Amino acid sequence: MVEPNTWRVACQDPGDGSGDAIIELPFELLDRLGWSMGDELILERIEEGLSLKRKLSPSEPTD
Repeated sequence: MVEPNTWRVACQDPGDGSGDAIIELPFELLDRLGWSMGDELILERIEEGLSLKRKLSPSEPTD
């Protein structure tokens, strides 16, 4: 079984009291995934931690 790539990043408090977190994604990761500024992302809690996926637009094919 092939393990997916795993990246660990630190959550940062934006300091505005919202309870939100800022996650800075490494440029190498963004390049590998073909993600860019403005992409909408989906964050899901999974057993091992969190999963982050790019939301596909209606015109994009689902593999």
